[in-house]
Amino acid sequence: MANTTNVNIRMDKDLKESFDSFCREVGMSVTTAFCLFARKTVSEGRIPFDISVPVPNEQTKAALREVAEMKKHPEKYRGYTDVDEMFEEKKQ
Repeated sequence: MANTTNVNIRMDKDLKESFDSFCREVGMSVTTAFCLFARKTVSEGRIPFDISVPVPNEQTKAALREVAEMKKHPEKYRGYTDVDEMFEEKKQ
């Protein structure tokens, strides 16, 4: 068995929950993520930030909320089969 030690880290509760969620999303534990960070930092002699998940901006988040609302209440929204038709209606 490897010679291991414990490391305690204090961080904001919301940050920890977001980090836990991220780690699950990429298929690793928080411990694995910190060990990966430590190994890469030591081997490269720099702070590495190469692993990321795209974070939608506020405009994209608003569009996603709008689509979810449209799916929930399709009777409130008119559908189009033609983009030109949609833009023509918007002019009126």
